[in-house]
Amino acid sequence: MLCLLPGCDGDDQSARPAAKPDPPADAPTTAPAKGPRVVFLGDSLTAGYGLSSDEAFPAVAAQLLETEGTPITLVNAGQSGDTTAGGLRRLDWVLRQKPDVVIVGLGGNDGLRGLDLKASEENLRAIVTKARDAGASVVLLGMLIPPNYGPEYTSGFRDLYARVAKAQPEVHFVPFLLEGVGGDPSLNLPDGIHPNAEGHRIVARHILPQLRDAVRARLNGAPATKSS
Repeated sequence: MLCLLPGCDGDDQSARPAAKPDPPADAPTTAPAKGPRVVFLGDSLTAGYGLSSDEAFPAVAAQLLETEGTPITLVNAGQSGDTTAGGLRRLDWVLRQKPDVVIVGLGGNDGLRGLDLKASEENLRAIVTKARDAGASVVLLGMLIPPNYGPEYTSGFRDLYARVAKAQPEVHFVPFLLEGVGGDPSLNLPDGIHPNAEGHRIVARHILPQLRDAVRARLNGAPATKSS
């Protein structure tokens, strides 16, 4: 399945047709302190566009962990329209939250705009490196783009996430955030772009193994190890 992610901030340097703008960003939300601090750094998918904050996949995943007996302190730093460059600029704010785990869900807007793949990869590498240098474990959420951008760009976009994840073996990696959700009308809002509540529940369950491993490793006082 493929995902279409819109974007409209000032990082657009693409000559490709403009994408449908994302809605304005909501302010980051923080759940009451319960356990390890987990910050989700992402775009409109992370923010849960069109839904209440507790229906977005970060909140659903946090609830699943709590049900298992592993509560977390959730900070949703999803910002609609954000790119890898925008996420890198916001990273200092994220790290001031002293996160134990950083979930990185960026790049879809880069791909939809046809931004330079090398720059996107460098931005993600910088985000992962800075987060780990600050003592946080990292979970990287991969994304796919439609094939109409051409096979070279489409495959190059897909592959850059794996390279970033493999550069530091402790990084957990989810190859495609919207596995089983992207492209399914029954799991998306009428815009055909953003998951609906059921779609977010599927996404939350999809990322849960990597998130669980990262959180439990931090509770044990050790860096998270990559999920198999």
